[in-house]
Amino acid sequence: MTISQLELVRLLESLDASAPRVERHLWLIRLMDWIRGDSRGDDNDEAVQLVLARVRLLLDAVAVRPHWRERWRRWWTQFITGTDATPLLADLGFAPRAAFLSELAHRLRRRLLPVTPDTTNLGELLYLLLPSELDARWLRALDKDTARRLGELLFDEAPDGPGSDMHYAERVLLDALTYAVSQISAIGMSPDIRSRMTVEARQARPFHELPVQFEALRTAVLTHGRLSAPAQSALAAFREQLDACRTAAFTVYAHLEEHGISIDIEFQMRQLRQRVMRVKALLLCLETAEPVQAAAQLLSHLVRVSRDTLSLRDLVHTNTQLLAAKVTERNAEGGEHYITRNRAEYQQMLRAASGGGAVLAFTTWIKLGIGALGLSAFWGGLAAGLNYALSFVFIMLLHWTVATKQPAMTAPAMAARLRDMQAPGAIDHFVSEVANLLRSQFAAILGNLGLVVPVVLLISLLLAQLGWGGSVMDPAHAQEIIDKHHLIGPTPLFAAITGLLLFASSLIAGWVENWFVFHRLDSAIAHHPRSVRWLGAARAKRWGAYWRDHISGYTANISLGLLLGLVPPILKFFGIGFDVRHVTLVSGQLAAAAYELGTGVLHSSAFWWAVAGTAVTALMNLAFSFHFAFRLALTAHNVTGVDRDRIHAALWRRLWRQPLSFILPARDEVSSPKESSA
Repeated sequence: MTISQLELVRLLESLDASAPRVERHLWLIRLMDWIRGDSRGDDNDEAVQLVLARVRLLLDAVAVRPHWRERWRRWWTQFITGTDATPLLADLGFAPRAAFLSELAHRLRRRLLPVTPDTTNLGELLYLLLPSELDARWLRALDKDTARRLGELLFDEAPDGPGSDMHYAERVLLDALTYAVSQISAIGMSPDIRSRMTVEARQARPFHELPVQFEALRTAVLTHGRLSAPAQSALAAFREQLDACRTAAFTVYAHLEEHGISIDIEFQMRQLRQRVMRVKALLLCLETAEPVQAAAQLLSHLVRVSRDTLSLRDLVHTNTQLLAAKVTERNAEGGEHYITRNRAEYQQMLRAASGGGAVLAFTTWIKLGIGALGLSAFWGGLAAGLNYALSFVFIMLLHWTVATKQPAMTAPAMAARLRDMQAPGAIDHFVSEVANLLRSQFAAILGNLGLVVPVVLLISLLLAQLGWGGSVMDPAHAQEIIDKHHLIGPTPLFAAITGLLLFASSLIAGWVENWFVFHRLDSAIAHHPRSVRWLGAARAKRWGAYWRDHISGYTANISLGLLLGLVPPILKFFGIGFDVRHVTLVSGQLAAAAYELGTGVLHSSAFWWAVAGTAVTALMNLAFSFHFAFRLALTAHNVTGVDRDRIHAALWRRLWRQPLSFILPARDEVSSPKESSA
C-alpha cells in the first residue's frame, strides 16, 4: 500500500458525523487536499489526470467498505442539512449591493481577510474546498462513468426517502433559481435601469412577467417531474422570457451612449447579464438527463468565478470599459483637430502654436515671480497651478494650442483607425496618418518654442530696463535653473511623469464631460426656472449649449494646470522629490536664465546639457502622454489582432523613401482646412 493510499485510509476512518460543524468541514477540506495531492500547484493535463485517478481511487476504496458508506450517509445528511447551497449556486460572484465602490471594498476585504470554515454558507466554503484552477479543470474533465459513481455516492438513498434520489438536488436548484430570478427582476425594475429603457421595452413589462413564468416552471417540475412534457414546455416559455428581459435591458446602452455613462449603472447591467447566464446554467442542470455531470460543469464554472471575484483589476477593467470608450471617443473627435494634412493646416498649426508659446512666455515669468515670493510649498504650488490653468484657458479661448496637450487627444483618433486594418490599403493609410500626426507635433513644438524663447527674452529685457529683473532672478537662481535641467539626472524621469499628468488631465476632462451630460446639466441650465429667471430663456439655452460643448476643454486645461502646480508639493509632503518638466515652460525658464547670465552662458557645457535635457523633455512629454492614451484607446475599443510587423515594415519603408513627410506636408496633399483649438 502506497503512502497516498495510507493517507486515504486514515482520512476515511477519521470520518465522524457527530463531530462539530467546523471539524466536519475541516475533514472535507483535508479530503480535497488529498485529491489534489502533489498536483495542487499545477493545472496541466497530466495534473488533471492524476487528480481524476485519485478520485477513482477514493471511489474504489469506498466500494470495498460497506460500513463506511453508512457513516458517510450520516455525515452527508448532516452536511446538506447544515449548509445553505443557494448562495453558492445563485449568488457566488455577485455583489452584495449593486454599487461599484461597494463591490470594490468587498473584494478588497476578501483578499485581505481569511475565510473561516465554520460557516453554513457553501459559497464561502468553496474558497477553501476548491481554491485553484486545477479544481476547475478536473471537474470539467470528469468522465461519464466517474460522474455516475460520484452521483451514486452522494445521492443514493438521499435523506428525502426511497425513490427520490435526486429530490434534494432538484429542491436546491429550484431554491437557487427562485433567488436568482428575484434578483434579475429587482435589477430590471430598479429606477436607474427602468427609466433608461426604451418606451417599447418598458411597455412590454418583461421583468414583471419573469417571476410569473418561473412560478409556472416550478409548479410543473414539482407536480410532473423535471423531465416531463409540461415541465419542458414551461422551461421553453421561461427561457423566452429570460431572453426578453435581456433584450429590454440592452436598450439601456443606447441611452447611456447618448446621455453619458454611469459606472454604477454599467456595473448593474453587467451583474444583470451575468445573473441571466447563471440562471441558464442552472436550467441546464435541471433539464439534463446527466445531472451529476452537468453539476460538475457548473461547479467548475463556479470555481473560476470564485477566483475571479478576488481580482480588483478585473473588476475595474470590466466595469469602466464603457466609460473609457466614451472618454476616448470624445478625445478622438477632439484629436482630429490636432492632425494636419496639408500645407494650409500645417501653417495654421504653426500660427496657433506660436500664439500659445507667446502666452506661455508670460506664464514662465509669472511662475518665476511666484517662486520669488517665498510662499509655503502648498500655497506656492496652488498659485503656480492657477497661473498655468489661467494661461491654458486663455490659449484655448484664443484658439491657440499647447504642443504637449496634443498626444492625449490624438492617440484615441489613431487607435480608432486600427479597428479596420484588414481593409485594402488600410496599413498605408494608417502610416500616412502617423506621418500627419508626427509632423503636426513637430509644427506644434516648433511654434511653441519658436515664440516662447524670444518673448521671454523680450520680457527679460523689459524687466531689466525697469529694474525689476533682479528681484525675480539673480545669477545664482539662473545657474540653479540650468543645473537642475541637466540631461544627466532626473530630467528624463520627471519629463515622463509630466507626460503622465498630461494624459491624466485628458481623463479628468472626459470624466467631467460624461458627468455633466449624464446629469443633464445642460438641460438644467437651459430650462430650470431659476436659471431662466436670472438669465432669460434665450440666454439660458445658449449657456446650456455652450457648457455642453466646452466643459471638456475648460476641465482639461484647468485640471492640467492644477496637476502641474500641486502634484510636486503633494509628493514632497511624502518625501518624494518631483519637479514638473514641461518642454515649453522649461524652454522659457532656460531663456530667462540665459539672459540673466549673459552671452557667456553659450560657452558653458552645463547650458548645452540643459538644452539637450529640454529636447529629451519634449520627447518624454509626448511619448508618455501618447503611450498611455493610445493603450487606453486600444483597450476601450477592443482593438486586438493588429499585425504590428506589417505596420512597422510600412513605417520603415515610408521613412526610407519619404523621410521629410514626417516633418513637412507634401505639396499634393489636399484636405479641407479646420480650426485648431487648445
